[in-house]
Amino acid sequence: MSEVLPKPKKTLGFSLWELDLAFRYLRAKRKDGGVALISIISFVGVMLSVAVLIIVMAVMNGFRDEMMSRLLAFNGHAYVGGMAINDFGHRDDMVKRLEAVPGVTQVSPFVQSPGMAQNVQGVAGLAYIRGVDAKTLKETPIVVENITEGSIKDFGVGDYGGDNILIGDGMARDMGVGPGDELSLLTPGTSTAFGAIPRRKTYTVAGVFKVGVSELDASFVYMPIEQAQLFFDREGEWDALELKVTDPYQIQSIRPQIVGAAGQGGIVQDWTERNASLWGALQVERNVMRLILSLIVAIAAMNIISGLVMLVKNKGKDIAILRTVGADRSSIMKIFFLSGATLGAGGTIAGVMLGVIFCIFIRPIQQFVEFVTQTKVFNPDVYYLSYIPAKIEPTEVAFVVFWSLLAACLSTLPPAIRAARLEPVEALRYE
Repeated sequence: MSEVLPKPKKTLGFSLWELDLAFRYLRAKRKDGGVALISIISFVGVMLSVAVLIIVMAVMNGFRDEMMSRLLAFNGHAYVGGMAINDFGHRDDMVKRLEAVPGVTQVSPFVQSPGMAQNVQGVAGLAYIRGVDAKTLKETPIVVENITEGSIKDFGVGDYGGDNILIGDGMARDMGVGPGDELSLLTPGTSTAFGAIPRRKTYTVAGVFKVGVSELDASFVYMPIEQAQLFFDREGEWDALELKVTDPYQIQSIRPQIVGAAGQGGIVQDWTERNASLWGALQVERNVMRLILSLIVAIAAMNIISGLVMLVKNKGKDIAILRTVGADRSSIMKIFFLSGATLGAGGTIAGVMLGVIFCIFIRPIQQFVEFVTQTKVFNPDVYYLSYIPAKIEPTEVAFVVFWSLLAACLSTLPPAIRAARLEPVEALRYE
């Protein structure tokens, strides 16, 4: 008896006839024993779930980077405190050593303290008062480029730095003040036997800034460091040195050099430690959202099971004939496994393309939706951004592709194994 099924060449472990039969089953209509409609539904489900996962993760990355970039542009990337910074005989040498560390772009002293702000009508609110060097502040782009009212040119001009201050947009709105208006600042002052004697002084608002972080805009007050030292009765003293580096996300790599430059008595703290709770919350939120959306992808991939189960049932006669003419169990399993895996792979590729295109054109899409609905879908007064940020990270896209393909392949195994175990006699019993 001649060989019925010759052994053809294989592609990626699949024979050409196995590939051809798998794709033919996917294209077959219901009247021919196929499950084209269910296949389309499974394909669309995987595609949409993958696209949603990519879009949501990209938007979360965009928000995280926008917020952290503003915080890091406003605050320092590392701080040096301790007794060494008020060692008047050696602290200038320490500043020079810190400035010489590769990657450090700015080293500046500051003095800060919580207090109260009060306008002429008596309206008061919390204030976070920071004294900084005028030259350093004027070289801080996030402040200089976001002066909404007034000017920064008179900041630091006058005896002990002058009486001009900069305040955040939120504080200006709450206090009802603007450039040229007076604002009184109060601080607890010194303690006596009769309690703390508050210090109070009236300053002139020179400018109003808006950095886009509500907490900072609502409470921050900048004054010249000489004036802050006088106001807090700490002449010549510093609270800490603020360092900025080229890449704040690589701060850990140069931290040992900063510690060495700070020397004995210098205490180094970087931004990841100062913002540990915020950074940790962002990481937890990101991981939880990824887990939830990954489950949605897995659920969408499980739709493939129902389609393949029906396909195996409808193709019972074909399976019996194939087994009768010499096809082994592994070939049958490969056929149905390939059918399901093809659906998953196709849905994954289409989902990645849809998600990436959506993220790339998210601003025009937002503008179109706002034009059609005549409403702001992203209120800048609430989020301090006029657009929805999106940042695609290649590693996350790779994870989505891997997870979707894995879920699709695992979903195809049960019906494919069931098809391989189907006996020809059982399949043909009712034919």
